[in-house]
Amino acid sequence: MGQIWIGVDSDSGVRFIAADMPEANDLTVGIMALVAQQEREAIARRTREALAAAKARGTRLGNPNGAAALRRAGHGNEAILRAIRANADQYAAELAPVVAKIRHSGATSLRSIAEALNDRGIMTRRGGTWGVSNVRNLLGRI
Repeated sequence: MGQIWIGVDSDSGVRFIAADMPEANDLTVGIMALVAQQEREAIARRTREALAAAKARGTRLGNPNGAAALRRAGHGNEAILRAIRANADQYAAELAPVVAKIRHSGATSLRSIAEALNDRGIMTRRGGTWGVSNVRNLLGRI
């Protein structure tokens, strides 16, 4: 089987492989990139022109009802925001004893508390790792 390596990405200097086009070389890849860029620009131009033509015909763009209809129906984003806040407050309350133990063990900075939470395998409410801003928000809720 022949070698499938194409070349080096000039921006990052990283080698890459194109398994679907083993005969390609730096020139071929460069030309394909230029064609792709041209197509992106053409699509953007056609989209702008189509939106401008629709607007010129008097077509209202976007959701005709907008958020006003949701507010009239009592389904604005306030209910969602209240639920998000309640979930975050509950998660903070559950973590309060853990944070108290971490602080009692000598971790005083936001960064050291984040590291301790990460070391214990405790994830943020959204399943991520802890950082300074996450801990600051958590402490604000506790």
